[in-house]
Amino acid sequence: MTQTAANARVIRVHPNDNVAIVVERGGLAEGTAIAGGVITTMPIPQGHKVALVALAEGDRVIRYGEVIGTTVAAISRGGHVNETNVRLPTAPALGELPLATREPPAVEALEGYTFEGFRNPDGSVGTKNVLGITTSVQCVAGTVDYVVQRIKRELLPRFPNVDDVVGLNHSYGCGVAINAPAAVVPIRTLRNIALNPNFGNEVMVIGLGCEKLQPSTLIDDKPVKIYENTEAADPDANVLSLQDESFHGFGEMVEGILAMAERHLERLDRRRRETCPVSELAVGMQCGGSDAFSGVTANPAVGFATDLIVRAGGSVMFSEVTEVRDAIHLLTPRAVDREVGQALVDQMAWYDDYLAQGQADRSANPSPGNKKGGLSNVVEKALGSVIKSGNSPIVDVIGPGERLRRRGLTFAATPASDFICGTLQLAAGMNLQVFTTGRGTPYNLSMAPVIKVSSNSTLGQRWFDLIDLDAGRIATGEASIEDVGWELFHLILEVASGRQRVAAERLGLYNDLVLFNPAPVT
Repeated sequence: MTQTAANARVIRVHPNDNVAIVVERGGLAEGTAIAGGVITTMPIPQGHKVALVALAEGDRVIRYGEVIGTTVAAISRGGHVNETNVRLPTAPALGELPLATREPPAVEALEGYTFEGFRNPDGSVGTKNVLGITTSVQCVAGTVDYVVQRIKRELLPRFPNVDDVVGLNHSYGCGVAINAPAAVVPIRTLRNIALNPNFGNEVMVIGLGCEKLQPSTLIDDKPVKIYENTEAADPDANVLSLQDESFHGFGEMVEGILAMAERHLERLDRRRRETCPVSELAVGMQCGGSDAFSGVTANPAVGFATDLIVRAGGSVMFSEVTEVRDAIHLLTPRAVDREVGQALVDQMAWYDDYLAQGQADRSANPSPGNKKGGLSNVVEKALGSVIKSGNSPIVDVIGPGERLRRRGLTFAATPASDFICGTLQLAAGMNLQVFTTGRGTPYNLSMAPVIKVSSNSTLGQRWFDLIDLDAGRIATGEASIEDVGWELFHLILEVASGRQRVAAERLGLYNDLVLFNPAPVT
């Protein structure tokens, strides 16, 4: 895959590719010799594409053995290929895709690997032990933030086995068309986040009282028990509304929440880690701030680790519809059956329609940072993105906000937004996330650990205290995809066991949840 000449290293992924990406830090100067006798005709930045052959106007540009676009003007051999001179091709036609045509690869089960997790009564396993306080409406977010700080300062030190308390704030709940068909997405997302295994079935709901999304609708798995401001308050209470007429002043509201939190913390503190098989892991794979290296270093290594987890009986989900759409023809053949293949197609069609309603299309992706990192368009980005899914059969497809149903590899349909995707993967039951990046992001979740993998060593070294694993060593020839994939697999087990904290958690960096709400706002 990697070719060198005259100390200038480039990466050509597939023998049919007519472009390669520049590995050298600082890029290549005009007149630099690379493999095959190609001489650069202009400066080409690191991660950007160099033409290996002369391309006439309208010629196909090929990377990963796939067409990523056509040229808008002639490009000389050794020229710079980028978003300004490549035209976006037509997306694969959804009605003509092969469904479940690939024979699943023969692999051996991976046995003997375990992690230390928190087992829940429903059989799920958490990688953290967290008290979650969710809100039914944005109006109470400030109160919850205030109370969370009080709990951390006054209560949490008494419960050493509880990792954290987090406020699950969001901007939904009132002024929304709650009965519109698409409203099912944010509502089931909030319900299912409360069921995340890292919360140990001890989530509290704080509401205002007059909102459309009533607090009681967010507790699906256990009886709703309303906190009452009396001496005989139910110790199992899990719902409190600030407009409860028994409260006199803000102080009593806060004391009510603290009292309810104390009971939940007491139960969470009794949880202990125990040895669990890898089959109890539910890992979300995501990328953000991607560059041209992502599809040849970090994402392939993640894909290798994905296959290891699946071989061990675990669950892995990959997502981001707009970063799958242009590579969907590579995925539908991998569906375990035609029903799953059709579900993939249906999710792509739903999102095509969603974008059209908003008078947008897939060309809105990639971002300026992606382009600066060498990605010309969403086709190139998608072809590099889906590699996170490895080579395993796709056993299920779930819609936004739905929960995982099967062990193995699942496509969880989400937007490409880092924060929305992370929120929806939490709702699906993710207990750990792996996040690849080429441009860099301090993104992290307080509800589940996020392992960040850099696609290039320039970032890995510059962000030495924010990146957990540097996959850029693959590009420089210091490590193979398999080496980094195994390294990531072992790191996942260490983090899931609580023996190693991710970099952003050590720094105390966390992002808010962001709901996906395709329904109207009133």
